[in-house]
Amino acid sequence: MKKLILVFAALMMLMAGCGTSETKKASDQPKTEENKKEEVTVQITKDNGKEKVAEKKVAITEETTIMDVMKDNFKIETQFDDSFISSIEGIAGNEQDKTSWFFSVNGEEAMKGAKEITLKPGDTVEFDFHKYE
Repeated sequence: MKKLILVFAALMMLMAGCGTSETKKASDQPKTEENKKEEVTVQITKDNGKEKVAEKKVAITEETTIMDVMKDNFKIETQFDDSFISSIEGIAGNEQDKTSWFFSVNGEEAMKGAKEITLKPGDTVEFDFHKYE
């Protein structure tokens, strides 16, 4: 009987040693969704994208607007109760020259003001300084 118990115990030990140490716990595996930074790309250009002024990747939160990103990361001037960006990095629009800043989000021209558009991770915002008709 002792022999049988010893054989059984030896088999149990042997089987326990056969397990792989490569098995990862769920907590050890990278959480790709959580590890992704919540950020947007902001591009500042002139003359319909011909001249690059600046480009930054900027961290955002759930409530971040374009105006928030611009105020926190670039030297800007605004008009009309902070609803219109008139100057970025010292480059200002001029009525006589018919120049101004225009912006798009993910390649689509913005139909709202910069403080009305809430950004989502991965968005690309482009401000371009050019003439208007």
